[in-house]
Amino acid sequence: MGRGRVQLKRIENKISRQVTFSKRRAGLLKKAKEISVLCDADVALIVFSPKGKLFEFATDSSMDRILERYERHTYAQQELLPTNSELEVNWCLEYPKLRNRIEVLQRNISHYMGDALDALSLRELQYLEQQIDTGLKRIRSRKNLLFQESISNLQKRERELEQQNNMLAKKVVRENEKELTERVQLEQQNRLALTSSPFILPPPPAPITLPLTIGNSFRASDPAMEEAGIPERPNINALLPPWMLRHLNE
Repeated sequence: MGRGRVQLKRIENKISRQVTFSKRRAGLLKKAKEISVLCDADVALIVFSPKGKLFEFATDSSMDRILERYERHTYAQQELLPTNSELEVNWCLEYPKLRNRIEVLQRNISHYMGDALDALSLRELQYLEQQIDTGLKRIRSRKNLLFQESISNLQKRERELEQQNNMLAKKVVRENEKELTERVQLEQQNRLALTSSPFILPPPPAPITLPLTIGNSFRASDPAMEEAGIPERPNINALLPPWMLRHLNE
C-alpha cells in the first residue's frame, strides 16, 4: 500500500519534526547536486535548522561568488525598474510631446486633403507637392503591379479554359466518330442479313391499265392490251339482236 499524501502544515511533535527535517534536508541537498551536475548550473543552497544550525551546498564555484553574482543581478534589476514618482514624471513629460505629435499629424492630413493651405509658404507648398507626387508615384506603381497580376491571372484562366474546350471538342469528335462507325456497321450487318436470307419476296407486278370502252365496247385493237397479253374480246354489237341494239341506242 503506497504512502498517502502528506498534509502541508507545521508538524507539532518536535521529534517527528526533527526526523522529517533530517530526511527532507538530505533529499534537498541531493536534488541540488543532481541539478548542478545534469544542467551545469550554479546552485547555492542555504538551510537553517529549527535550532539555528546552518546547512549549505554550493557548486564548484564558491558560495561567496554565487552570492555576489546574485546581489549584482538583483541590484541591476532594481536600477532598471523605475519608481512610481519617476513614472509619473515621465508620463508628464511624454504627454505634451504626444499631443504635439498628434496635432502635427492632423495638420498634415488636412494639408494632403487640400485644406488649410493659406498659412503655408511657397517652400512649404513645394515640399507638400513633392510629397504628394511621391505618394502618387507609389500608388500608381502599386496599382500597375496589381493590374499586371490580375492580367496574368486572367491569361492563366484563359489558357485553362482553352485546354478544357479543346478536350471537350476532341471528346465530342470521338463520340461522333464512334456513333458513325456503329451506324455503318449496323447497316452492313442489315445488308448482309438481307442478302443471305433465302426468303426474298419477288418485286410487285407492274399495274395493268385496261382500255376504255366507247359505246359499251372495247377498241378493235389496243397496243396496251397487246403488250399486257390480254386477248381481244369480240364485238358485242355483232352478237346482240337488232331490237336490243335499238333499245340500247334509245
